[in-house]
Amino acid sequence: MSQPGHIDPDRAAWAVFKSLPRDEPIHMLNLVRLRPLATYPEDHPDHGKGLTGLQAYQAYGRTTAPIFRRLGGSQVWVGRPQVTLTGPQDEAWDLAFIAAYPNAEAFIAMVRDPEYQVLVAHRTAAVADSRLVRMAPAEPGEGFGE
Repeated sequence: MSQPGHIDPDRAAWAVFKSLPRDEPIHMLNLVRLRPLATYPEDHPDHGKGLTGLQAYQAYGRTTAPIFRRLGGSQVWVGRPQVTLTGPQDEAWDLAFIAAYPNAEAFIAMVRDPEYQVLVAHRTAAVADSRLVRMAPAEPGEGFGE
């Protein structure tokens, strides 16, 4: 893939996110492609340790879990992508999961938390490309699209 990956939300999308209702539950679909080797900045304690992208992402998950839980977050689905049947073949993902938040304000609070802002360096070091999609939870129907 010749283009740089998507690591952080873009400003326009973040503005739309914040303009949507903040007091309703949300689910966040996460698709993540990891770097073979994590790329920490030189001033980070893990710089030069040879951590893989997976190890760095696991450090992100482990260290931010208390913040995530404190704000009412939970993982409601996780899967290991195997093959993309429909879609660009260069958009293969290493991790896929859905995180639930009691409301959008909880997600915003997590992102703004000073401790989280330090710990997210693990995610930045780990991720080559990602997609983060806000979704309104819904009850499944009998058929697809219902």
